[in-house]
Amino acid sequence: MLKIDAVHNLKLEPLEIEGVDLNVALKNFILFSEMNGEICICLHDKYISDSFSFLSKYNFSYKKIFLDEESFDKLYNKFLEVRTDRELVGINETTEEEVNEEDLSLTEFLRNTKDILTSEESAPIIKFVNSLFYQAVKRRSSDIHIEMHEFKGEVRFRIDGVLVRHVELEKNILNLVVSRIKVISNLDISEKRIPQDGRTQVKIAGKTLDIRVSVLPTYYGERVVMRILMQSEDIPHLPELGFDRDMVKTFEELLKYSHGIILVTGPTGSGKSTTLHSFLQQVSTPEKNIITVEDPVEYKADNISQIQVNSKVGLTFAAGLRSILRQDPDVVMVGEIRDGETASIAIQAALTGHLVLSTLHTNNATAAITRLADMKVEPFLISSALLGVLAQRLVRLLCPHCKEEDILAEEFSKEFDLPTDAKIYKASGCRECGYTGYMGRKAIGEIFILNDKIKTLLKETTNDHVIRQVAKDSGLVTLSDRLKEMLLDGQTSLDEAIRVGIKDS
Repeated sequence: MLKIDAVHNLKLEPLEIEGVDLNVALKNFILFSEMNGEICICLHDKYISDSFSFLSKYNFSYKKIFLDEESFDKLYNKFLEVRTDRELVGINETTEEEVNEEDLSLTEFLRNTKDILTSEESAPIIKFVNSLFYQAVKRRSSDIHIEMHEFKGEVRFRIDGVLVRHVELEKNILNLVVSRIKVISNLDISEKRIPQDGRTQVKIAGKTLDIRVSVLPTYYGERVVMRILMQSEDIPHLPELGFDRDMVKTFEELLKYSHGIILVTGPTGSGKSTTLHSFLQQVSTPEKNIITVEDPVEYKADNISQIQVNSKVGLTFAAGLRSILRQDPDVVMVGEIRDGETASIAIQAALTGHLVLSTLHTNNATAAITRLADMKVEPFLISSALLGVLAQRLVRLLCPHCKEEDILAEEFSKEFDLPTDAKIYKASGCRECGYTGYMGRKAIGEIFILNDKIKTLLKETTNDHVIRQVAKDSGLVTLSDRLKEMLLDGQTSLDEAIRVGIKDS
């Protein structure tokens, strides 16, 4: 067989050629692109028969190049996105006449093994549901919300932690959309009186996504929230989390301990799970047995054993953690310490030679000690087991294309201890950022290490205010300090800094 030298180039962009039908070209695996300023026909030896059969009908003078599999697949998926974007233009104008109830029984239209970008089915509801997944992923959305109001329905995406309206539709159309989502999530279509939870998988541009589905009956009809869960390859490494270099070095030092407990605190949606899984990937080696108990399992990782909490059968965090300790683990991750029982077992595990990672719901890092004390954990056990606490937030970054200079009012300057002549920026909104004024998020945090001074203090008090003052005197950089830095650097706006918590000391 003829050996072909394949070109490796992942940066090729799709190029449409006048007179060539995009669908037909894709069916025959003919891709056009530009390389070194020259138009090229990109091929792969796997599809050589189809490709040359197609090319024989045209008299192209373009240079032919063969790509390796990774480069070809990446360019092919980019072409699929171009085609899908074009097909979805105007899909929001789907009318009631186009929708047929019979479409809902055609479950074969969306199989787990089928890439939704390659689907050529014309059923409007199926196309619309596929488009929701595609557009949500393209816009970096973490959740899809489908809500029913009195006279209409609405679809919103959670992008960078904030809900953004996607489309408004008639209620009868959205009812069919909800039914379609129930079908692919193996839920009961006829049951509309009680909440239902399910899961589904979709494949977009060669990437499989797990979707967690929650259906809730409300006064005006059922509402659906779909959480897009991440795969192990999406777990960022420590330096990619967005924290400052000095904090990343501190994390690396803490994770070298073979026993003890490390806590991550913050409100819902502040990135705690992502940070914990990043920690797990940092400590993961073939010699270590790593087990987690989570609610729910948000990242599927190949190199660790994951348990999902199921309170209906008695599998709580405490019960799961107790069972994990009989499995000879080296590293244990508990999704959340919610009660005294879980806290007590986690502390004991940390004291008996295990590295334990977990989360707490507190506003700052030092408050974790008070919270554990409230759960009846003895202060001497906290000082012996606790290595450090990270309190974190996710801050939206201003869009670099449209941010505008802002005026710092005198009252804000005094309240937040900012220089009166500080140059700050505000959100504006443009096409690049979807008219939100923000593009992406950055993690910030304060890391509280239990030094000898704090351990001595714990013999006397667990008062948060006293501990926090001593920690600040020892050099604790607070979340408020980090937000001020971002604000003065022009990375975020005053509104966002206030939303995240610049007022917190």
